[in-house]
Amino acid sequence: MNRKSVARAALATLPFLLALTVDLLIFAARRDRLPEQLASHFVGSGRADDYAGHTSYLVATTLVLLGTGLLWTVMAWAGKFTDRAYRMTVAFGYAVAGFLGYLLAVVLLINVDAPEDARGRGQDVSFPLWHLAVALGVGAAAYGIGHLAAVLGPAPEPVEGDGPAGKGERIALRAGEVAGWARSAGSWWLPLTALLVLGGGVLLLFTATWYTALPALVVGLLVATFARPYVTVDRRGITVTGLLPWPRIRVPLDRIEAASSRDISPLTEYGGWGYRIRPGRTGVMIRSGEGIVARLASGRDFAVTVDDSATGAALLNTLIDQRRTDH
Repeated sequence: MNRKSVARAALATLPFLLALTVDLLIFAARRDRLPEQLASHFVGSGRADDYAGHTSYLVATTLVLLGTGLLWTVMAWAGKFTDRAYRMTVAFGYAVAGFLGYLLAVVLLINVDAPEDARGRGQDVSFPLWHLAVALGVGAAAYGIGHLAAVLGPAPEPVEGDGPAGKGERIALRAGEVAGWARSAGSWWLPLTALLVLGGGVLLLFTATWYTALPALVVGLLVATFARPYVTVDRRGITVTGLLPWPRIRVPLDRIEAASSRDISPLTEYGGWGYRIRPGRTGVMIRSGEGIVARLASGRDFAVTVDDSATGAALLNTLIDQRRTDH
């Protein structure tokens, strides 16, 4: 870890620490005027439908801000970025910190001097929806501050060998010969995640309302669909499908300039797992390890982690050469 990487990590951590500090100071200053049980969750009309004690609020606030801040810190410290991607990553971190910090602070402020019922719950507490608009404004302002801080702060390490070099391996095919390549790109944790999320949705279906369970059921089904994704390389390009024909991701061959195989770190390069969109790159990240990286005509990269990626990339380069020859 060099001095520049430490400075980048500190820059990414700073907004989350500031947001947490402000929220804790507000709590300390208003603690005597808060009900024993804070109104902490609100329905669409702004009416409170759940409550939390002081300790629960402090723990949740700390975990949310520090947990999210840790993710951004790891990305800024260990991530591979172009200058533009680095600035956007830091700026989005500032925006998220500002947005979350404001909302958590508002939860405290709207509980100040609220009358208590027999169980110590704050009464007549509502969350005006205009606070969401203000939170977005705070996030936008914080984005600008973060972008400026990234411009003036330490630059990221230059990205080397990130995409295809354009002279990758080929597979020899005779004239008129047709070839395709396909591999499963599964991971052990995806089926388990799908099972847990679906189980939680079913549990909510019987213990709560159907609209509370619906998001978990939908997400669980989507994760289950892509629990064992299938990657195909053929004359159509790269196709990634799940257990069902839809949804699927396809990058047409005529949009691909070159392809290569290399090790990919989803967290540091793409900010996580799943279908990822980052400045200059998109990808399907199922696990760490080898994957196909395709350089597109637009200058962006598309990547997918899959075993035997060298064969898939080599065939892709061969098909690209054939297409250019035919045209």
